[in-house]
Amino acid sequence: MSSDDASRPAADLAAGPCAGSGEAAAATGPGQVLFEFVRHWSRRWNAPGDGRAAQRGRHVLVTEAVRSVGSRGAATVNAVAREIGIDQSGASRLVRDAAGAGYLEMRPSAVDARRREVSVTAAGHVLLQEAHAWQERVFDHLTEQWSVRQRDEFHRAMLRLLERSHTLEP
Repeated sequence: MSSDDASRPAADLAAGPCAGSGEAAAATGPGQVLFEFVRHWSRRWNAPGDGRAAQRGRHVLVTEAVRSVGSRGAATVNAVAREIGIDQSGASRLVRDAAGAGYLEMRPSAVDARRREVSVTAAGHVLLQEAHAWQERVFDHLTEQWSVRQRDEFHRAMLRLLERSHTLEP
């Protein structure tokens, strides 16, 4: 451990050499920072010590994926699997569990009766509203020292990244 590491919080050290502030963070590329940020915050609704919170996190994950995929076309289990980045059987279990909880609905495709499409229910929309409210509170807290202009510029940049991400395959 370097003398610089001694002044870094333990949580930053556990996250790796690129976390935190100062020279290490300045040497980190923007892609690394983006992915570290996503990894950190994507786990916050999935509290490993709390089974109910982890379950809710999975429900939010799959319900948000169905909403997102559905906004671009038919939301099938395979499309949801691609959106989340897991295999079809894992996505099928997540969809089935969220449907059992009342957040999603499965129905035969209007175009191809062999396919089943997934949609968000009224309860699923409420779940997403609660999740989005939490996300906005976290963003407000993280950026409370930013100007309105900085927040707006960041928001626009993230929207451009998101739009572009849907046109690229990893």
